[in-house]
Amino acid sequence: MVKRKKLTGIEHLENNPINWFPGHMNKAIKDIKANIKMVNIILEIRDARVPMASGNKGNYNHAGDKPYLIILNKTNLADPQAVKLWQEWFAKENESFLFINALDKGSIKTIVAKAKEILKAHRLKSNANISDKEDMKMMIIGLPNTGKSTIINKLSNRNATKAASTPGQTKQKLWVKVDDNTSILDTPGVMPPRLDKQVHGMWLSAIHAIPDHITTPDYSACFLVEYFLKNKFEGFKSFYEFDSLDIDLITAVNHIGKRRGCLRKGGDYDYDHIYKIILADFRSGALGLICFELPPTNN
Repeated sequence: MVKRKKLTGIEHLENNPINWFPGHMNKAIKDIKANIKMVNIILEIRDARVPMASGNKGNYNHAGDKPYLIILNKTNLADPQAVKLWQEWFAKENESFLFINALDKGSIKTIVAKAKEILKAHRLKSNANISDKEDMKMMIIGLPNTGKSTIINKLSNRNATKAASTPGQTKQKLWVKVDDNTSILDTPGVMPPRLDKQVHGMWLSAIHAIPDHITTPDYSACFLVEYFLKNKFEGFKSFYEFDSLDIDLITAVNHIGKRRGCLRKGGDYDYDHIYKIILADFRSGALGLICFELPPTNN
């Protein structure tokens, strides 16, 4: 049986904000503010599964009149129907945006083209001499583990910056050359100092923008299982071969443990192993395409 303390942990998190804002992030924000003058367009990388919750645009109001492109990465893990709704919403909001899969070469190519298009329009609007300003210096910003390093490496065709599965690996700025006229300033992943809603913290923990040791794998995994059960998520049902999702959390977790052979000697379940398996399966996309949030409505 699942230990009771594992379940009360979820209730505890629902009543206590998840905050992860280590000291280096505060320094990173100050550095970003100081370095914005060095670039002429800002690219904010978000996760397409949480288009708003993975955003941090409010931290960069000091960007002033710099062109700003929101890039929503990991469409290979996102529900395509939800992505379509978000595309329509961003267009109505007059936001410059791009949905991509950083693992797809064709998708990556659209980034520079879109950035150049936006920058050209900005320069025309400001009556700049375009012929004298063909260079493009981009700054990449965003939450940890949204794919910034992968995007930079793909754009530059080399491992200019280490892409890691652990959030918060990039700790300092790094200039990377894309071509003769284009360069990128990488920056550390920065979280908002405070999250608007508690559930946003759980979403960001699930997609691994927040490290597992902050919420611990049991909380994040149990949150996901409860979410899938409540929403009758078909990918979750088929992958773990449930007969029905009309079951409780304990039954679901035990079923997954049994299916994946997570039993200790004596027949007890290895819950730590089960939780890690659930998170790994979700993050790989094995449990199906998902979007935790839909666009705001006027209702």
